[in-house]
Amino acid sequence: MAEVIDIDDPADPRVDDFRDLKSADRRPDLPGRKGLVIAEGVVVVQRMLDSRFTPTALLGVERRRAELADDLVTVDVPYYRATAEVMAEVVGFHLNRGVLAVARRPAELRVDEVIEQARTVAVLEGVNDHENLGAMFRNAAGLGADAILFGDRCADPLYRRAVRVSMGHVLRVPFTTVPDWPVGLDILRRKG
Repeated sequence: MAEVIDIDDPADPRVDDFRDLKSADRRPDLPGRKGLVIAEGVVVVQRMLDSRFTPTALLGVERRRAELADDLVTVDVPYYRATAEVMAEVVGFHLNRGVLAVARRPAELRVDEVIEQARTVAVLEGVNDHENLGAMFRNAAGLGADAILFGDRCADPLYRRAVRVSMGHVLRVPFTTVPDWPVGLDILRRKG
C-alpha cells in the first residue's frame, strides 16, 4: 500500500521530481533532464498504475488519495499528501486535477517489438504539438489502434501535456520512433 507522507513545506526535497513543471528550462519531464513521465489527474494516474510506466511517487490532495485508495493498495511508493496551496507552490501553478504521479522513462521500444502483435498501426509524421500528439493517442486508442510509429519530427509523447491530453493512453498504446524515416517504414510492408 502506498505510504502517505504529509508535505507542509513546498521546499521539501522529497517532492523535487514534481517541481517547476511550468518552467520550460527546469522541467523534469524533458528527456535530457531527469527524463521523468508525469501523470496528471485520477484517470491518467490510474492508467499509469496499469502500464509499463512504474510510478516512483505520487503528490496530491487528500480527496484524490481517497479516490485512488483501491488503486493504491498494491503500490509500494510514497503518496505525498499536501494542500492545494502547497502543491501549487511545488509544481508552479494551481493543479485542478489534484494529483500527480511520476515515473522514470523506460527504454524506448524497438519497432519490431511495437508491431509484433499489432493489427492496426497509426503512423505519424511531423506532429510537433504536444497537445495534438496527445489527442492522436486518445483517438488511436478509441479506434482500436494497437501501436503508433513516429517520424523523427514528432513531439515528445511523454511530455506532461501530451500524457494529460491523451487521457493516459500514451502510457498504454505501444509506440516508438522509426529510425531512418521514412525508409524504416518498409518493416510494415514486410510484416504485411
